[in-house]
Amino acid sequence: MQQELLPLFPLQVVLFPRSPLPLHIFEERYKEMIHGVMRDHGEFGVVLAGEKGIVNTGCTAVIEKVVKEYPDGRMDLLVIGRCRFEIILLNDEKPYLRGAVEFFDDENLEPPPPDVQQKALAGYNEVVDLEQPEERVDFELSDPQLSFQLARVVPDLDFRQVLLATRSEASRMQQLAEFLPTYTSRQRQIQRMRALAPRNGHGKWPPGP
Repeated sequence: MQQELLPLFPLQVVLFPRSPLPLHIFEERYKEMIHGVMRDHGEFGVVLAGEKGIVNTGCTAVIEKVVKEYPDGRMDLLVIGRCRFEIILLNDEKPYLRGAVEFFDDENLEPPPPDVQQKALAGYNEVVDLEQPEERVDFELSDPQLSFQLARVVPDLDFRQVLLATRSEASRMQQLAEFLPTYTSRQRQIQRMRALAPRNGHGKWPPGP
């Protein structure tokens, strides 16, 4: 029996399982794709698109809500990430890409050490306090894939892609515990530089006393 092909939506986005993603559908090929997904009550795959094409690991999305439909067929959607997959082969017989995929989940089910999880949580809180204080949410700490919730605040697509492909919660949490403090420190320095630039006319640190 031939495997059903998964419609693929290449974007400059890395979608995580159970994470929301707003989409604006305007290209004709993706209007066709979404109408087919809605008709079949199915799902489609979100994959990161880069200069050299798409990556081979993505996450399926289900349509949670059609927020708005426009007279010309455009749509605003809210979708939710569901399952991770690897692309085995691509098919371009339709206007949009489809792929034969293999689904996967975590293989190492060992939970992260408590100190590593606490460091990752602290790093998440620092990022939110610095950049998105209005978007703070209360997490279910018993979530066996809590790392995907924490990683929503990470804008670095390459790092997000690494997390998506990692098949161990302990490993993802360790990566977040190392990445988030460094990212926050870098963002604080950028904010200081922006605040100083209008005063001294350049991007260098002002001279010390």
